[in-house]
Amino acid sequence: MAKQKVVISTHLKADIEELLSSLTYDKLFILTDTNTREKCLLAIQEIPEIQKARVITVGAGDIHKELESLSYIWNILSHEGASRNSLLINLGGGMITDLGGFAGATFKRGIKTINIPTTLMASVDAAVGGKTGINFNGLKNEIGAFYPPVCVCIDCEFLRTLDRENLLSGYAEMIKHALISSMEIYTSILLFDPDGKIDYTFLNKLVAQSVVVKERIVEEDPKERGIRKALNFGHTIGHAYESLSFKKGNPILHGHAVAAGMISELYLSYKTCGFPMERLRQVVHYIKEYYTPILFDCKDYDTLYEYMTHDKKNEGGIINFTLLSQVGEVQINQSVTRKLILESLDFYRESFGM
Repeated sequence: MAKQKVVISTHLKADIEELLSSLTYDKLFILTDTNTREKCLLAIQEIPEIQKARVITVGAGDIHKELESLSYIWNILSHEGASRNSLLINLGGGMITDLGGFAGATFKRGIKTINIPTTLMASVDAAVGGKTGINFNGLKNEIGAFYPPVCVCIDCEFLRTLDRENLLSGYAEMIKHALISSMEIYTSILLFDPDGKIDYTFLNKLVAQSVVVKERIVEEDPKERGIRKALNFGHTIGHAYESLSFKKGNPILHGHAVAAGMISELYLSYKTCGFPMERLRQVVHYIKEYYTPILFDCKDYDTLYEYMTHDKKNEGGIINFTLLSQVGEVQINQSVTRKLILESLDFYRESFGM
């Protein structure tokens, strides 16, 4: 899989102009959702090449990351005469970079794509690493492909449009990257106060170091056969929390579920891999300070466990965890007993006083 270029931009228009001038393409398309067309397209609209581009807009929200939207994009590309030499810019959050990336991967067996993420979650996670896909049959990212963009251009100025909950959602992935990388990054990540006056220059530096963590892991293991599974930390139980919230009709943002999942999976790490309790309590304290608790009780345990058994990372019917023995010391392909998994759910509820 080709290595993608990542640009941490401080002058977005100039960087996009330079990028476009370096590429050869016959037609340019821009994929947005209804929100990013209104709020984010203006940031690059004055670029002459962008003014000539065909803008494709789909509905906002993960509900639109599905086959109907994909077909809509294919149809426009086809009717507008897109070829294998065309270029598709995905301007938006993780839904757009996933959907547009998969459209690019499959149209004419692959056209060039560029990701310009507009949310923190997309900047540090969805837009980087080459994973693309759509939801199918009620399952998240059930259909997809590994297809890296030619470039990811990240500009934290877009983050000024985010509300607190979406900012925190993306920041959970940055906490994860810190925990699986080094004490130096872990220490810096806990200095950020999302409730104070946000220093976007400092946040830009944190984003840059977080992206480097993901890039390094993806480059070493592009198709998730080994160490890339480190990026799944917090997600096995996190996805179960997320699915339960949808089932209860009170959906939570992905990153908030991951934050909760990290608490439970750090407990598993403590019990099975010797992760230090002092460090576990430090992470719990930070997440409790900024993240709203996910409400569930022991009647939901069977449902949560059932969701975990359907996780895509499982092998041979065994729930597969990525755990930690220390900050930066990752243990992949870990299996634990049902009893201990349920204990980790207890630990989360007790941590939030439920």
